[in-house]
Amino acid sequence: MGVSHGMEGLRIVGLNAFMPGFRLVHEFAERNGHELVLVVTVPDAGRYGASAPMVTELPEGMNVLITRKLRTVAASVIDALRPDVIISAAFPRLIPAEILEIPKFGAINCHPSPLPAGRGPTPQRLIYEGDQRVGASVHRTAAGFDTGSILAQRIAPLPEDLNGSAIMASWGELLRACLDEAVPKLVAGDPGIPQDPAQASDAPFFTDAERVLDLTEPSAVVRRKAAALNVTSNEATVRLGGTTYVIARTDVVLGESRAAPGTVLAEHDDGWTVQTGDLPLRLTR
Repeated sequence: MGVSHGMEGLRIVGLNAFMPGFRLVHEFAERNGHELVLVVTVPDAGRYGASAPMVTELPEGMNVLITRKLRTVAASVIDALRPDVIISAAFPRLIPAEILEIPKFGAINCHPSPLPAGRGPTPQRLIYEGDQRVGASVHRTAAGFDTGSILAQRIAPLPEDLNGSAIMASWGELLRACLDEAVPKLVAGDPGIPQDPAQASDAPFFTDAERVLDLTEPSAVVRRKAAALNVTSNEATVRLGGTTYVIARTDVVLGESRAAPGTVLAEHDDGWTVQTGDLPLRLTR
């Protein structure tokens, strides 16, 4: 196996537990003439769901390792492949030093938030809590989750069609641009910009209570929270008539109503038009 020089034909190992994360790394490699020599995933991918469906979706011929044992099993397999770069994206485990020390140029992580804000497993929490931006960062992988020096960062306004799928699409776009900037910097030995701990915030998992939309809040808040809850899977719920329903998307409805917040203004085959704290919203199951 030859060892690459500079940016030509890098040998990449991807650490992914979620198909969008794999696609990000795979498309980066294909777009730039690099080789994705191995994908490492875990059998219990937490919020991303089981790894088995991801494995079945991988391109034919892709080398994949499914293991919980990163320090022993994964490290030895990765070492044998002599990678130039390790790229993690949507990987729910801390990556041990035994792996970080292997690649020729280093290891980087793709995180969909404007770090150091939004560290942790639920970066869309920033949007849920009121951030009007979508952010993405690629940073050197360090001992703590999402803490390494930043090599590239992009920030954009919230999408006009404010729903989970639109945020996911925006993340993908921003992370692709970040990877294209970050990998050449990594290869060139750029140390990156250290994160300011004073600006850091954590983004833990949503609680059950946070998943329930409060229809007394303004429509813009309900939409923003629903979109943030539905980025990786539909988690937004609403209580109507004593029953809890999962809401897949929300849409603005033209017109006004003087009904009390939470009132069902119309029923549809796939949902309802309801009154929020200010304006009506169309909720789709």
